[in-house]
Amino acid sequence: MENGVKKLFRQSGVIPLFEDRVVLITARKSGRWIIPKGFVEKGMSPAESAAKEAYEEAGVIGRVVDRAVGTFRFTKWDCLYIVQVFPLYIETLLDEWEEMELRQRKVVSVAEAVGMLHHEELKSMVAGFCGTPSSGRHPVH
Repeated sequence: MENGVKKLFRQSGVIPLFEDRVVLITARKSGRWIIPKGFVEKGMSPAESAAKEAYEEAGVIGRVVDRAVGTFRFTKWDCLYIVQVFPLYIETLLDEWEEMELRQRKVVSVAEAVGMLHHEELKSMVAGFCGTPSSGRHPVH
């Protein structure tokens, strides 16, 4: 592969939407603010797998839309990761969940989420899908 990338991995993730806000979590090792994401589990669609990750990583349960809003890329350990992202409309925010001791979780405005996220492609995707005050669009409900 090019540019020192040794392997390509595909993942799926969600933009967890709670009313007019976004739920973010921290990455386990870096502590950066991210969305729930992970490898697509065998026997599950990318959207279903992403919803499962959101349950485990962020303690959210809701309705995932099976139509991706976009993809973003990142490299880690000389590997390229391409993440397909789906909206998840949260119905329940759990008080306790599987990875609560490993991650922080915050419910923030769209503008705050965009400011907190590390990946530029993901920032643009969240801003474009949800709408920010500067974009003139209204948040998706």
